[in-house]
Amino acid sequence: MSLLDRIRTCQIWDRARYRPFRIVGQDVGWVTGEFAERLREFPKLFRISEAAVDLDPGLAGFEERSKAVADALLALKAEGLVPGWRNEPYPVGTDFYAPPLMQMERAAVPLFGLRAYGVHVNGFVGSGEGLQLWVGKRAANKQTAPGKLDHLVAGGQPMGLSLMENVIKESAEEAGMAEALARRARPVGFVSYITERSEGLRNDICFAFDIALPDSFVPHNTDGEIEYFSLWPIAEVQKRMAETEDFKFNVALVNIDFLIRHGHLSPDEPGYVDLVEGLRL
Repeated sequence: MSLLDRIRTCQIWDRARYRPFRIVGQDVGWVTGEFAERLREFPKLFRISEAAVDLDPGLAGFEERSKAVADALLALKAEGLVPGWRNEPYPVGTDFYAPPLMQMERAAVPLFGLRAYGVHVNGFVGSGEGLQLWVGKRAANKQTAPGKLDHLVAGGQPMGLSLMENVIKESAEEAGMAEALARRARPVGFVSYITERSEGLRNDICFAFDIALPDSFVPHNTDGEIEYFSLWPIAEVQKRMAETEDFKFNVALVNIDFLIRHGHLSPDEPGYVDLVEGLRL
């Protein structure tokens, strides 16, 4: 095993199995042939061809598209095809900075291979060889990656919030962090990937934030999603990621980026270029 294995885990998808999902002629996601056949249950909503799956172009705007697709997804949910329903709408569009074309229930986003976004916050103490990183252990009843190791704070990017507003919200829920402290988190880049998972095609951008924390800060979870937090020496974080799959798949990528940015992976080490290039599509 190696750190590069963690990256390669997030590069597994067979393009030949998918066709574009389009809204008003714009590619927004990817749909398997198998799922496209299930969408034939809604002939007035989806136009199915060998080349693509198109949403009905007659749907006139954000609200009409969102409502029509939501009704179809509820029917698919009743058939057991949309597990883990969260009642959390995600924006659907061609770009993070463009107005969304519609919104969709979070649990269905991987079924359509839609680009999704999230915030990942590395909470650390100290610097250099004395650098330590807060690590959370995900609850055993989590829908995704139960029991895996996680960041101090992370969460998907829902409709209606800016990235910093989401950092503040998630920091309060997951780590019991006051807003004034959470606002010290600084954006430091992103990692991105497309990979096949049990829930569908994960086509994600994870916006990374760093926050230097005082020694006196001890996180406490308030939403039941984290069992406990531990403060790890950075060398132990690197070792655990290189030797095991204990960290959640995308958390490992953000942590590798952290190691690179803080100088704990050297350009002289074999594989360095592959690591850096592999963190972004």
